Amino acid sequence: MTVLIEEPYRERQALIPGAQVWTRTALGGEFRILPDGCMDLLLTDDELMVAGPDSQAWTGVSDDRGTQYAGLRFAPGSAPDFLGVPARELLNQRVPLSDLWSPTKSRQLRDRILTAPNASEALDFEVAKLAATPADGLALQVLRSVRAGLLRGTAGVSRLAGTVGLSERQLHRRCLDAFGYGPKMLDRVLWMNVALDQARTGISLADVAIRHGYADQAHFTRDVKALTGVPPRILLG
Repeated sequence: MTVLIEEPYRERQALIPGAQVWTRTALGGEFRILPDGCMDLLLTDDELMVAGPDSQAWTGVSDDRGTQYAGLRFAPGSAPDFLGVPARELLNQRVPLSDLWSPTKSRQLRDRILTAPNASEALDFEVAKLAATPADGLALQVLRSVRAGLLRGTAGVSRLAGTVGLSERQLHRRCLDAFGYGPKMLDRVLWMNVALDQARTGISLADVAIRHGYADQAHFTRDVKALTGVPPRILLG
């Protein structure tokens, strides 16, 4: 969950490998959350909510000034095993954890977090205790391939499918379960965020586009607008 909002926001490495614990204090106003392939477990209004993977930016209005939020952002592909629900079922959704788990199990987790001195630390600790399931090996392999840029060409998906011993259709189905969308969409989402992060350092959009596999700046702009609703210059402020 990549948040674009002018509010106090902090994150740190979680106990679960690849995950991040974050906190945010609301100042009020509109916000835009960019798709990033991740899923979050949120503590909001004293309830635990699950934010599924987004295929487009999630926009809304922040709560009253001073409202505190805490969350744990799972690495792409790692939340479904913890939640026991395929990512495809949570695409573009925000649902109570009690809808996915038994009311008793979700309530016990919430109560242990709320009665702790520090909610974000308790969220990190309690989730780590429950997350004993080994990481999805295929999801990790797909994620490494995407981050290495191996899907940036027209033959990327078929090459990856052959590498992992699956047909393209089987690979697509497994990716839907792990990430919420197929390998090409995962590639678009992750590389858009990499490109935007580099653009924030002051590198021109034209150079960023070429460095990250876009045909040109216009291609980069169209893709960012399709995924976020606004062109990169608006996101970069």
